[in-house]
Amino acid sequence: MAKKKVESNRDDLTGLLAASLNKKFSKTHHKVAYFLDGSEDSPTDVNDWVSTGSTVLDLAISNRPNGGFPVSKIVEITGLEQSGKSLLASHIIANTQKKGGVAIYIDTESSLNAQFLQAIGVDVEKMVYLPLETVEDIFDAIENIISQVRENNPDKLVTIVVDSVAAATTKIESAADFEKDGYATQKAIILSKAMRKITNLIGKEKILLVFTNQLRQKIGAMPFADQYTTSGGKALQFHASVRLRLKQVGKLKEKINGVEEIVGSEVEVAVVKNRMGPPNRKVRYNIFYRQGIDDYGGWLKMMKNYKVVKQSGPICKYVDESTGEIITFYGKDLQQLCEDRPEIKEQMYKNTCDQYVMKYQHEDKQDMDPDVVIDENGI
Repeated sequence: MAKKKVESNRDDLTGLLAASLNKKFSKTHHKVAYFLDGSEDSPTDVNDWVSTGSTVLDLAISNRPNGGFPVSKIVEITGLEQSGKSLLASHIIANTQKKGGVAIYIDTESSLNAQFLQAIGVDVEKMVYLPLETVEDIFDAIENIISQVRENNPDKLVTIVVDSVAAATTKIESAADFEKDGYATQKAIILSKAMRKITNLIGKEKILLVFTNQLRQKIGAMPFADQYTTSGGKALQFHASVRLRLKQVGKLKEKINGVEEIVGSEVEVAVVKNRMGPPNRKVRYNIFYRQGIDDYGGWLKMMKNYKVVKQSGPICKYVDESTGEIITFYGKDLQQLCEDRPEIKEQMYKNTCDQYVMKYQHEDKQDMDPDVVIDENGI
């Protein structure tokens, strides 16, 4: 992507050092020294994003409009069972295809439902499905995919989902007797070596790598400490640019033929690690077992929280900024309103972004917001 010319005030020595380093490593690297002033592409740039299927989660991760999961980075989705990890990964597959990209699903649990994938918009005829069991095979496959993309179509968006790390075994463990133990350390060692290699390869290509991982309860954890950890050691936590923790916080019920049935759940997503924007943000959305993530419902909650939309009883109100018209609608009709009046959708979305996106700025400590409390004793 071409960069606009930026007027530079760097001194001669800075430019000389960069040129010298690039010359020294020219035989083994295309380029090693960059400037981050916008005058050139650099490995830190994120030039493409894949939507999660949730407007509020996209904003929480990317801290920008029209964001989502960052391409050329690694993302880990964690959570307890039935928290919607595989569902979120499936939405990433669908949205990759909508952008004209190639989707690859590596399944270690052999539990993928093709009919449900189709229901949320995945074209299963164009998705590559790999039922692999061992971490060795998984990373061999990932490395092969990266090599093929690099040789044949480096400009093509590719998303690789590994579902899940917790269910993956190792070749030695697969061949061993059931009563033998002690293979968890070996799995962590293999992951550590593989992640160091794969991270550098991913960063140079238009590839998004997504892992799902199950939370496990820590044995002997103090009551005030984090009660959960993930499978496979610390390597994946370290190398991931974004880490999410999903939690089911409620169930959605509906009467079907006079019988009350559970049709979905409310999910809270905590962005526990984020190199794309501020971490520790939390958002909520509903998921329905028959159709996936309820994007408009989660967005409406955020708009009400930030006073973009006001609600009185069942009626929601929004004021059209261009005409002053007061638009009234029921919450369940937000999607229809946005489809009928796309200019109102665009206006609502811009106002949501203006309220939610954190703007970075340099401030001296004495000029900080007086309501901000500084903990001098640590985190």
